[in-house]
Amino acid sequence: MGTQARAAVLGAFGEPFEIRDVELDALRAHEVLVRIVGAGICHTDLSAAAGAVPIPVPAVLGHEGAGVVEAVGSAVDTVAPGDHVVLSFSACRACRNCREGHPAYCEHFAVRNHSGRRLDGTTTLHVDGAALHGNWFGQSSMATHAVALDVDVVQVANDLPIALLGPLGCGIQTGAGTVLRVLRPRVGASLVIFGAGAVGLGAVLAAAVAECGTVVVVDPLPARRELARSLGATAVLDSAEPDLARRVRAVVGGGADHSIDTVGSDEVLTTAVAVLRSPGSCATLGLRGRHNPVTLDQSALLMGRSVTGVIEGDADPQQFIPELIALWREGRFPFDKLITTFDFDDLPAALDALRAGSVVEPVLTFTHPDERRA
Repeated sequence: MGTQARAAVLGAFGEPFEIRDVELDALRAHEVLVRIVGAGICHTDLSAAAGAVPIPVPAVLGHEGAGVVEAVGSAVDTVAPGDHVVLSFSACRACRNCREGHPAYCEHFAVRNHSGRRLDGTTTLHVDGAALHGNWFGQSSMATHAVALDVDVVQVANDLPIALLGPLGCGIQTGAGTVLRVLRPRVGASLVIFGAGAVGLGAVLAAAVAECGTVVVVDPLPARRELARSLGATAVLDSAEPDLARRVRAVVGGGADHSIDTVGSDEVLTTAVAVLRSPGSCATLGLRGRHNPVTLDQSALLMGRSVTGVIEGDADPQQFIPELIALWREGRFPFDKLITTFDFDDLPAALDALRAGSVVEPVLTFTHPDERRA
């Protein structure tokens, strides 16, 4: 075995996480050991913990990690110990979709991100000598240390607030990428965003970068609506408003150029299509489980409206995360306003806050033994 670590272990679906001592396997040739400094908690982690997203248990979740490289495998030449990195989803970089610039649709995405094991069937984690499923989105970063492949870590400058960067690897990347990589709105376009969580507010920030003219955010929570307004939304609406689609269309002057559904329910997706002009495009992002049947009125699509599903913003993290950081340095992408930090030992409070909607993006921070002695 290799490094000793502490991790939030999910023993069974629906049970609370338990912070336990675990062991990390010795590094393989293309693996990187990262000391996690900050790890975001995404709603997908909650869905997986409830059993809606496939991963075998017991397991360690977490897929928005950022930290410092502590060791590298014998074939790694892209990062070195001491480098700061952001971890993102795992992609093979060799299949057709990866080669064509769409690693989020890697042909091997499921086995690399959801199987809980390396490609050879072994696990990177063990607890009490038994295999512990990891490799969740290529990392399992809800722990003091994580093992990731070299192609799945993004090196960033050492002067950045590394504890806050993890959500750029998933939630914020998903929202921003959907705007900047998929919808690509023209300057002055109108955009309606359903849901003001990390994904939706990441889209709001990107809409400001894209210079959208009208940005409407729909959410049931007043605090989130006001945060959306402060980040660039030109109008905010309560999702409980009666005849919501008609109300949104009135606000955008007859119909929106684009809409984003971050919820994934039948009702929200139907409304997200109904608010579009003709032609107009809707992106649906909400992951609710393995099977999520929805019903759309085909006649609503005939006048040039389209619906597309998006994973991870259809972004290449190696390119997109540095772009978002550059925008943050310029003051144009203040993603840090979405983040609330919690000590790792306060994990239950962080999870409760996310479920209640009282925080947008909880990030676990870690105090390592050498830091405690200092």
